[in-house]
Amino acid sequence: MSKVKHSVATRKRKKRLLKEAKGFWGDRSKQYQQASRTLMHALKYAYRDRHNKKREIRSLWITRINAACRAEGITYSAFMNGLKKAKIVLDRKILADLAVREGAVFKKIVELVKK
Repeated sequence: MSKVKHSVATRKRKKRLLKEAKGFWGDRSKQYQQASRTLMHALKYAYRDRHNKKREIRSLWITRINAACRAEGITYSAFMNGLKKAKIVLDRKILADLAVREGAVFKKIVELVKK
């Protein structure tokens, strides 16, 4: 039985990993072992931060709504409670967008909530 050589598969695997590591600093983009280690670390950060991004965006929406509410003389928590009581179903993303781009519309919503 003849000996099986793995050089083609190995080279393909290593080239693919080094291509993904392109842009890393120094040997981290040139040496396979360094690149492999760094890439694993980078992928962990990428996975974690895809989830954290959602948290940060929601926090930004809340900050924007709060700032717009306080300009109208109401707190964020009172505003959100009033929305529920007035049965106005708008999510934070839409409310933040209205607060930033459509100030007049947001003022009307605040007036409805205050009643």
